[in-house]
This record gives sequence, structure tokens and C-alpha cells, in this order.
Amino acid sequence: METQTKIICLLAIYLTCSAVSRGMPMARMSELRCVCISTETKFISRKHYQNVEIIPKGPHCKNVEVILTLKNGQEVCLEPSAPWVKKIVDTILDSSKT
Repeated sequence: METQTKIICLLAIYLTCSAVSRGMPMARMSELRCVCISTETKFISRKHYQNVEIIPKGPHCKNVEVILTLKNGQEVCLEPSAPWVKKIVDTILDSSKT
């Protein structure tokens, strides 16, 4: 009986430690990595835009990321060096200065 109690206690400690240690690295990974895995260069009409988010490069990612949310809720990562994307970014930056 005493051996069984020890095994149950060790198993409970193991499961608790496992649950705590597995949750923390996943939260850090989502913060310290690029959001965009691939980017789109194909033109997307303004009538489909809902929101544009610009994430500057930093310790989490070496690239500037431009994320376009479409009216249907889909998020698309845009290539910041594409000419039409540069115009969008410039417009946003100009409007934020005034």
C-alpha cells in the first residue's frame, strides 16, 4: 500500500510539472518569432481590406511584417518590398504623422 501511494504521488508531481513546463515555452515561442511564414505579392483591391497592421522588425523577427485582414476575416501577409504594398505603408505612415 505504501509503495502504491508513493507511485501515485510521483505520478501526480510528474504530471503537474509536465503541464506547467509545456505551457510556458509555447507562450514564449508565439511572442518571439515572425508572424508571417510566407508573403503575398499579388495585388489585392482596397475594397477587400478590413485592416492593415504593420509590425516593425525587432528581436522577435528580422523582417518588417505587413498583415492585411480581409473583410471575410482572412489574414494575408504581404511582401513589404512590393510596390503596391509600399504605397499602402507610406499612406499609413503619412496619416499617422498628422
